[in-house]
Amino acid sequence: MNKPGDKKTATAGSDKIFDHIVSSVLPTKHGEFHIHVYQPSGETVEHVAMVKGDVSGQESLLVRVHSECLTGDVMGSLRCDCGEQLDAALAKIAAEGKGVVVYLRGHEGRGIGLANKIRAYQLQDQGRDTVEANLDLGLPVDTRDYQVAARILEHLGVKTIRLMTNNPKKMKKLADCGMPVVERVPVLTAHTPHNIGYLRTKQEKLGHMLDFE
Repeated sequence: MNKPGDKKTATAGSDKIFDHIVSSVLPTKHGEFHIHVYQPSGETVEHVAMVKGDVSGQESLLVRVHSECLTGDVMGSLRCDCGEQLDAALAKIAAEGKGVVVYLRGHEGRGIGLANKIRAYQLQDQGRDTVEANLDLGLPVDTRDYQVAARILEHLGVKTIRLMTNNPKKMKKLADCGMPVVERVPVLTAHTPHNIGYLRTKQEKLGHMLDFE
């Protein structure tokens, strides 16, 4: 583990991918994790890996690749299931005693940014769903890329993963980036009057594997 102030560059061939800035112990309500901070080359955004146990060389490791969601993860918004998914992932990894949550910054609103996400909320308040709102604003539905997540997992020494997700496209994108996904582990959260429309749209228009029965 890097000491505070240490900096280690990760490369792919001759190309610099990111700097591993620093690591430390982070006690949480789910127990003790190691937190690692990464910064992609030429960018100001900082990504995080929350690591439980010795993951280097591990096959079929339990992993959650989580997109930043300020409203859900921090503010406790009930419009989405993001905060619940993050909490459930940390709890499941803690129970298993080993695993990683890669927290990707800059993924707010599936990549459109915080202000645009709130603009989309305004349209959703008027009856549009999450996909329609993005398109009405002239924005893409999902611009997220998982290359850096795959490289972070490689840097940690992870070989193959059991991915905690309801999104089959995320599984494919990670596999395409060279991180083999050997199993999908569903992330189950509560359905509420505030998020049921959002979840149904994810199922019907984005292909997420959700069960409403």
